[in-house]
Amino acid sequence: MIKKLKAAALRVKNDALTTYFVARDPNTPIVVRLLALAIAAYAMSPVDLIPDFIPIVGYLDDIILLPLGIMLVIRLTPTNVIEASRAKAAEVIARPVSHTAAAVVITAWLLCAAAFGFLVLEHSAR
Repeated sequence: MIKKLKAAALRVKNDALTTYFVARDPNTPIVVRLLALAIAAYAMSPVDLIPDFIPIVGYLDDIILLPLGIMLVIRLTPTNVIEASRAKAAEVIARPVSHTAAAVVITAWLLCAAAFGFLVLEHSAR
């Protein structure tokens, strides 16, 4: 059961990335591009329609709405665009992940947050 869920999650991730590439392809009709962009942005956004902390209902948008939106985009997109977008998505997913780069970016954000906090404290102390 867990293997099936992991495989389904990987397919949704791959399809969400495919949807992003569909949105960027100039051969995609403009209405489909806008829909694909909205679906891809929602898939990658940390903000949900229904917050995940709400039991059971919180994951409904991730389990139902997102796959339905992706399926709609795939049905409305020309086949050649889907094939090219899937190839790009597979290429991106196959790239190695750099944990060092991630650590550098996280450190930079933490330093910026600390500097901002320091400035706010200095300003409020006046």
